[in-house]
Amino acid sequence: MSSFGSPNFFAPVLLLSLSNIFMTFAWYGHLKYKTSPLWIVILASWGIAFFEYCLAVPANRLGHGTYTTAELKTIQDVITLTVFAGFSILFLKEPLTINHAVGFALIVAGAYFIFKGPL
Repeated sequence: MSSFGSPNFFAPVLLLSLSNIFMTFAWYGHLKYKTSPLWIVILASWGIAFFEYCLAVPANRLGHGTYTTAELKTIQDVITLTVFAGFSILFLKEPLTINHAVGFALIVAGAYFIFKGPL
């Protein structure tokens, strides 16, 4: 297992964060452009998703061994929620409510138990 300061500890988190930015735009960015034909939106989303894969696959490859696959998936899910929250507010101009905050907090609580280890 790698130590806290090793590249395999931080690189997966950084790469997953960057990949999530691409994927969020691929999945939700088109919602701001509803007049665009669906086939163009699909092709554009695939093009954006290519870059997401170029970051996510190495993130998981580098991170496996330092993190378990369950931990890598949990890291990715928490990053996804964080990126999505910022994207919703800043790009789509949609407010997040207290219900969203409570739901996200419960997911983070679940992440805590994934990393805590056996009870």
